[in-house]
Amino acid sequence: MKAIQVKQVGGPEAMEVVEMPVPQPKANEAVVKLAASGVNFIDCYFREGRYKAPSPFVPGQEGAGEVTATGADVKLVKVGDRVAWSGLLGSYAEYEAVPADRLVLIPQGVSDQQAAAAMLQGMTAQYLSYDTYPLRRGETALVHAAAGGVGLLLTQMAHNVGARVIATVSTEEKAKLAREAGAEEVILYTQADFETETKRLTGGKGVDVVDDSVGKTTFEKGLNILRPRGMMVLFGGSSGAVAPFDLIALAQKGSLYVTRPTLANYIATREELVARSAAVFSMIAAGKLKLRIEHTYPLAEAPRAHRDLEGRKTTGKLLLIP
Repeated sequence: MKAIQVKQVGGPEAMEVVEMPVPQPKANEAVVKLAASGVNFIDCYFREGRYKAPSPFVPGQEGAGEVTATGADVKLVKVGDRVAWSGLLGSYAEYEAVPADRLVLIPQGVSDQQAAAAMLQGMTAQYLSYDTYPLRRGETALVHAAAGGVGLLLTQMAHNVGARVIATVSTEEKAKLAREAGAEEVILYTQADFETETKRLTGGKGVDVVDDSVGKTTFEKGLNILRPRGMMVLFGGSSGAVAPFDLIALAQKGSLYVTRPTLANYIATREELVARSAAVFSMIAAGKLKLRIEHTYPLAEAPRAHRDLEGRKTTGKLLLIP
């Protein structure tokens, strides 16, 4: 089979196409022929070495496809089932062996590409809006990078529960997408200071929660726009890592909360994985959550996909098609 391999961490050019044997399932595993693999910022973090993995490795954290073989102990899925998963290295390939208890069945009304596009980003948006800070009707959330993959889904979910979304984006095109997803106000951070604008839009009261996937360039100002006892949710770092800071600042700015969640801790048990993925799939099937699959790339073009993602050239979801 063909796969993308990283032998030494670095830039997008560190990824190369190699021939590997099709994996054989261990007793607890199922082998899946991939129909689509999701491209996410966490893939870039592994590729550049910010997140560690033994080299050489096959990147990719998310995929969907059809089960082609199962190990002796597998009871949860069978050959022919359509399945999806997230949080396991190795999806930039034509086949992957996946522990069966980390697979979820793809329901009718959801395509393989939709499932691959929704697992990581969809479940991330779901836990952010329903668990990390459970948004309620009438509350206000500031969503950074609101036209990105998670941002568009998070904006829709927040809007659907009746929360007010203030979105930040970089271009007019992205502003249009954020409004279509349900953002009531959109700030073009390339033209206006989002801290000043958010304070104006909230009458100086601040927002209940900031959902920040940008990190270095937005974090400090984000703390300044939270209401007393508001929550900063830092779930990514597309602009770089946040510098260390003195926790006394949280008291001085209003007894604020800060959390750095990751999807793995919100799908740690099979029960939570199944429930969270089912919630996302049901929204898609019912038309309440619209996925924007902006571009699909052949597997060999993984470096180009990473360049596009890191260059902030994209909105919505990118997929590799083996």
